Amino acid sequence: MANTETMTTEQIWRAVAAERTSLVELLEKLSEDGWDHGSLCAGWSVRDVVAHIVLSTHPGIGWILVNVIRSRGNLHRAIRDTAIRHAENTTTAQLLTQLRDSIELRVTPVGTTPADRLMDLLVHGQDIAVPLGITREMPIDAARLALDRVWTTGMSGCRKKLAGYRLVATDTEWTVGDGLAIEGPIAALLLLATGRRAARNLLTGNGAALLIADDGPR
Repeated sequence: MANTETMTTEQIWRAVAAERTSLVELLEKLSEDGWDHGSLCAGWSVRDVVAHIVLSTHPGIGWILVNVIRSRGNLHRAIRDTAIRHAENTTTAQLLTQLRDSIELRVTPVGTTPADRLMDLLVHGQDIAVPLGITREMPIDAARLALDRVWTTGMSGCRKKLAGYRLVATDTEWTVGDGLAIEGPIAALLLLATGRRAARNLLTGNGAALLIADDGPR
């Protein structure tokens, strides 16, 4: 993996605050229909995604365990169910206030890092913006750090799903893997690695063509 630059912890938290701030600005302009619009996360509305982002600022192990137990030990189901439940029981104005109040928070749930918080915001920001037809720029340095984290941890099964391909960023120095090339902006590669199909039109190379063909229609 070629990556000649990194971010300090302080820079990561500043990037987290910047993402939260810009997301608040985006959401303030949405109608209620926009809040109820489907996101890129299957089964989640924009409102549900915002609820998840807000809940991710709760670091307590007790809170996490209670919700995992409620979801019969399934962590992913717990994350989904608690987000939807919070969205149903919280008004739009309250969600906005909660997100705004979290801007400067520097807390991480058990087992996560500041880089995870940044990655979560970058990807979920696109989950919200893309279906609404809103362009939301992703800072290159932040996206590269997030993709490093996703790939290193094997998040979303990315290394298994993309085995046999070589990912190459076209706007920064970053490459990983062996095989047919999938080239594109670092933001598009981050969405690809986290299982989002929305950026496929930004990908090029023989590997991209094969991957898209195997993945089926939009």
